[in-house]
Amino acid sequence: MLKRLDHIGIAVESIETALKFFRDALGLTLEKIEEVPGQKVRVAFLPIGETHIELIEPTSPDSPVKKFLSEKGEGIQHLAFETEDVQSALDALKMKGIQLIDASPRPGAGGSKVAFLHPKSTHRVLIELCKH
Repeated sequence: MLKRLDHIGIAVESIETALKFFRDALGLTLEKIEEVPGQKVRVAFLPIGETHIELIEPTSPDSPVKKFLSEKGEGIQHLAFETEDVQSALDALKMKGIQLIDASPRPGAGGSKVAFLHPKSTHRVLIELCKH
């Protein structure tokens, strides 16, 4: 069902501030920054090996990432796994009793299709399934 760890999402107050560490101190390369209006965030992708670090900055006070930052502060917000078919993966997980946030895929960064699993079913880890 899953192909690989696609990215690790890190919630940050400011992408520009976070880049001082991830790009300037660690030497990771900034691949791109884009806005994802449907999720009310800006994201920056920094590749490392076969995966990416995704810095996620809220663009609205009602962004789920803004709520995360208010409650928990900056840090790892989710793990994203690439799959061949997000809908099939969702259907299979639902049949196994996993609680879904998204019943069907929605648009994500870079034209991808994404869906999230509820942390109540995943040992308190927000899991994203994605297809590029």
